[in-house]
Amino acid sequence: MRRSTLLLSALRGICRRVAPDRRASDECEPKHKAFPKESDSADVGEPVAEPRAGLPPGTPNYVTPDGARRVREELRRLIEVEKPQLEGQVGRTGGADGARDKEAQATARRRLREINARIPFLEDHVGRFQVVDPAGQSTDQVRFGARVTVINEDGDERTYMICGVDEAEPAIGRVSWISPIAKTLIGHEVGDEVILRLPKGEQTLEIVDIEYS
Repeated sequence: MRRSTLLLSALRGICRRVAPDRRASDECEPKHKAFPKESDSADVGEPVAEPRAGLPPGTPNYVTPDGARRVREELRRLIEVEKPQLEGQVGRTGGADGARDKEAQATARRRLREINARIPFLEDHVGRFQVVDPAGQSTDQVRFGARVTVINEDGDERTYMICGVDEAEPAIGRVSWISPIAKTLIGHEVGDEVILRLPKGEQTLEIVDIEYS
């Protein structure tokens, strides 16, 4: 028993001299690179981006004609252009710059996961489109497709376009018809004052213009 212990101690000493920077738990442990650890891939475990806003169950998926066209074009581009290009990039090996090629492939894999989540999301929404043409709406009230201009208590003016969830871009004033601001405005007329209730507090808005185009 003592002889075995001495042999084991000698073997560990040799390993320390060969690789002094390794931890004791890794000493003399064979490395099989044919089965890389998950940590070898920079993108393993990174979250897939959400495929943008969804709809509550049973809610109609209203969309403007322009919005429907743009969403269908996005879906076509993802399926026919971006996805095949990324799949080819992910499958490519042996780049001249190993580190840079590995980073590019990790980025491509992340984007491919996002696209693979986005495609069925869009297919489901496109299949439930209910296209509403704003040009056919009456201009006496705020309805779906309206471009509404309001003034707040400080005299600041802003215009909102009420549209479908798949075409909403709040940063440029395109808000979905199920958003708090749209729900506050829908059904009102020019000259009405409405109260917008948000987590940060209440704000009074006056409707000064309603347009459909």
